[in-house]
Amino acid sequence: QVQLVESGGGLVQTGGSLRLSCAASGIIFSINEMGWYRQAPGKQRELVATITSSGITKYADSVKGRFTISRDSAENTVFLQMNSLEPEDTAVYYCNVKSRGRSGFPVPDYWGRGTRVTVSS
Repeated sequence: QVQLVESGGGLVQTGGSLRLSCAASGIIFSINEMGWYRQAPGKQRELVATITSSGITKYADSVKGRFTISRDSAENTVFLQMNSLEPEDTAVYYCNVKSRGRSGFPVPDYWGRGTRVTVSS
């Protein structure tokens, strides 16, 4: 059974920094991509940043230049360094893993339970 466990959320003032971590445990045959999504109150879940198995990254325009995604492939762990945080970054942040099964076909995404980030003005 695959589990994604996030950590690192909390309360921070505008301009501050936080570092989120997500560790994937269990049997995952082949990870294609790991990433972070967020959902603010009353809004839909949105992509924040992703990183592929080959290290290609993608960011939402709203976080470019402020957030950095990285991963430790050996440990199936993904990180999100968040700098210059703004109140608009307040949300629950979810870890996501996209992978393939032994057949080579994609399997349903894995999601963590989320970690809350609150940025005070």
